Amino acid sequence: MTTVTDTPVAAALENPYALSHLDALEAESVHIFREVAGEFERPVILFSGGKDSIVMLHLALKAFHPAPVPFSLLHVDTGHNFPEVIEYRDRAVAEHSLRLHVAHVQDFIDDGRLRERPDGLRNPLQTVPLLDGIERNRFDAVFGGGRRDEEKARAKERVFSLRDEFGAWDPRRQRPELWSLYNGKHAVGEHVRVFPLSNWTELDVWQYIEREKIELPGIYYAHEREVFARNGMWLTAGEWGGPKETESTQRRLVRYRTVGDMSCTGAVDSDATTIADVIAEIAASRLTERGATRADDKMSEAAMEDRKREGYF
Repeated sequence: MTTVTDTPVAAALENPYALSHLDALEAESVHIFREVAGEFERPVILFSGGKDSIVMLHLALKAFHPAPVPFSLLHVDTGHNFPEVIEYRDRAVAEHSLRLHVAHVQDFIDDGRLRERPDGLRNPLQTVPLLDGIERNRFDAVFGGGRRDEEKARAKERVFSLRDEFGAWDPRRQRPELWSLYNGKHAVGEHVRVFPLSNWTELDVWQYIEREKIELPGIYYAHEREVFARNGMWLTAGEWGGPKETESTQRRLVRYRTVGDMSCTGAVDSDATTIADVIAEIAASRLTERGATRADDKMSEAAMEDRKREGYF
């Protein structure tokens, strides 16, 4: 039988300084942002308009309030983005008076530095524009929204992940981070990728969005959309090359768990129209968001790790 002393209220009264799990995660992330501000000269936040980068920006705003965020934003634009996400990105930049750098994949295709893939996927083409943007702007620390639960290669990262002069990742060069001590030392030409959401899960992110009342693009909630089936996923029709003649579209009630290039990001059948509905849906899911909805991660067992070694996030 539950007694009065077993209740959360009683526990809080016994230890008024106890943090909830969301408070602890927030405090860790804020600490990471402030550490980077103190150690590096030209940090930048990767911002796509997806939920993880939105939460990351929210945490950065908290970390330095009432001062402005001392970092600019960088977005690698594939040219096949969801319009709702681009609209949100531009609105967030204007609202918080931020500086946005955009690296366009299309520019690299036009001048011959990249070639269009036969399958139409552009997510794998992001690495070259990303590394070019980092080198051209001399960014020495790059914040990413990677979480350790979304894909097994992500779990091999430290919070501070050193990249060599070619932007490549070597798991053998990972540094210990005992007692939350982060080593940002790097040679000229190298940079550090920083992951302030490393210890968060997809469920944590959504619970934090609910608590903080963070606005998201509408595609994260159930809505009717014209989609077609390919490789077990519901994809959105678009100029990127879908659907093919043998693929028919249909109107379905769907939502997106993650946001990327339209050519490789699948929707899931869902009637979750509120944050509470989404949280309940995720809590019952047995598939990671990327495993369920990202075609670029299904190209091979080590697809993400191969791309990370080349310089991708």
